[in-house]
Amino acid sequence: MHPISSRPSGGLLPPLGAALLAAASLAGCCCPRPPARAAPADSAAAAPPPVLPVPDAVLAQSDSVTRIQFRNVNFHVAPGLVLGIRRLDGEMRSKTPGQPVIFDDKRAFVIRIASAEVTLDTASLGHLMNDHVFGYRGAPLRALSFGTKHGQLVQRGILHKVVDIPFEMTAQVSVTPAGLLRIHPTAMRICTIPGKGLMDALGIELSDLLDLRGARGVRVDHDDLLLDPDQLLPPPSISGRVVAVRVEPGRLVQIFGGGANAAIAEAAAALTPPDSAAPNYMYFRHGTLRFGKLYMVRADMQIVDLHPADPFDFSVDRYNAQLVAGYSKNQPDMGLEVFMPDLGMVDGGLEAPGARERPRGAP
Repeated sequence: MHPISSRPSGGLLPPLGAALLAAASLAGCCCPRPPARAAPADSAAAAPPPVLPVPDAVLAQSDSVTRIQFRNVNFHVAPGLVLGIRRLDGEMRSKTPGQPVIFDDKRAFVIRIASAEVTLDTASLGHLMNDHVFGYRGAPLRALSFGTKHGQLVQRGILHKVVDIPFEMTAQVSVTPAGLLRIHPTAMRICTIPGKGLMDALGIELSDLLDLRGARGVRVDHDDLLLDPDQLLPPPSISGRVVAVRVEPGRLVQIFGGGANAAIAEAAAALTPPDSAAPNYMYFRHGTLRFGKLYMVRADMQIVDLHPADPFDFSVDRYNAQLVAGYSKNQPDMGLEVFMPDLGMVDGGLEAPGARERPRGAP
């Protein structure tokens, strides 16, 4: 996400371990080669579902921009990859001017973040790096996993340079003036041997060792990695400017903002959803939305968590299953309030027990 184009961007620190590999080779380190692992399938290659043409009568009234306001949403963008949206103000925009935002084709729209606080937990970081950023044949890094320690990210994995070498890297995370995430290693180990001091002594930099031409959203700057949140995530595209980042126990936290989108942020933050008491929700206002066979012109829809004790677990790929397991009601001003259970409660298409329980004040 610069964002986690977005994404959420956000910010993971893999390739740095490669530097250790060369340093270790020069130092005579000898590590056993683990069995090869098949490259993960590229989920981006899957064809989008067929979408019927938009009727002319709808196009005549369509607006391709919808303002959005999200609060406390775990937004699933791919298997194992979840953006923890604590708050988000921005807009959804069709990539085709004049067309509605089509929920059923997540490649057809972009989420533009004006202001937000978005997290990636360490499990999601692993899926992002293994399945998307380095999810291609011949990638220099694989089997990556992440942790946190004293406000820094800790990464472990397998680095390939002639042979496969296990490595561990600890790194600080910061934001550049351009909104990129800078991953700066503070400690590295390969084959259980400290490597950063040796690398410095030999005058070896990461940029000398790591070929990232096949990776997306990542480049090397001397010994640091620069990550472009806008380019890291799979669809839907997420665009925004990261202005701050921090490491919390078990997760990376990205803050989005910036003057260029201040007007969008102000307009989205000023939205008043029908159920203002709901702690977890997604609110869509203005523009035209299409979901399944339905269109909403001049959209006014709030999706509310049926089980608000924890963040709303929502999947753009499984939204219809969640919708089937919930219910909706019209508002006096013709707006729509939709109540959905969490994704985990409809896993496998099964309705969650009590999913149709009516919240307070519902008929």
